[in-house]
Amino acid sequence: MIGRLRGTLAEKQPPHLIIDVNGLGYELEVPMTTLYRLPPVGQPVTLHTHLVVREDAQLLYGFFERRERELFRELIRLNGVGPKLALALMSGLDVDELVRCVQAQDTSALVKIPGVGKKTAERLLVELKDRFKAWETVPSMFQLVSDGPQGSSMPVATAENDAVSALISLGYKPQEASKAVSAIKEKGLSSEDLIRRALKGMI
Repeated sequence: MIGRLRGTLAEKQPPHLIIDVNGLGYELEVPMTTLYRLPPVGQPVTLHTHLVVREDAQLLYGFFERRERELFRELIRLNGVGPKLALALMSGLDVDELVRCVQAQDTSALVKIPGVGKKTAERLLVELKDRFKAWETVPSMFQLVSDGPQGSSMPVATAENDAVSALISLGYKPQEASKAVSAIKEKGLSSEDLIRRALKGMI
C-alpha cells in the first residue's frame, strides 16, 4: 500500500496530478478540496494517498490532509459508493461541511451533487451517522486558504477548459459544467479558482 508521497508537483490537469518522486512519476486523482491547496507546478508537495487495486487498473488517490483520506475510506466502505462518487462528494463539500450535514441529517447539499438522488442522500446520512460520532468539526483550513484568487499565468481559455473537464469528471453534464464556468465573468482566475467558484454556485 502506498500511504504517502513526497516529491515535486510535475503536472496538474484537474482532477489528475503527476508527482515526481526521484524521477518516478506517480499519477493521482484528487478531490477539488485538495486541488485548491496545491502549490504551483514545480514546487514540492506531500500528499496522503490511498491505492485502489482493480482487475484492470491500479488507481492512486491523493489527499492534502489525513482527515480527507480517512473520509474517503469511510465513504468507499458504504454500499453503492465507489471512488468516483466519493471524490464528487468530497469535491462539493469539505470534511467539516460533510460531517455537519451528517450530524444534522441534512440532505439539501448532498442531492445537488451528481449521482446523489434523494434516496441515496438519505441512505448515506443514515449509514454515516454512527461512523461520524467520533468525528469533530474544526475550523476549516480549506476555507482559510482558498477564499481569495490565486495568481496564475495560465491562459484563460486553458483554465476554463481545465475547469470544465474537471467538473465533467466529477459527474456533471457537459452543458452544466460549461454553463457554470461561463457564468464566472471575472478574468485572470486559475483553473482551481474557476472550479471552486463553479462548484460553490452549483452546490
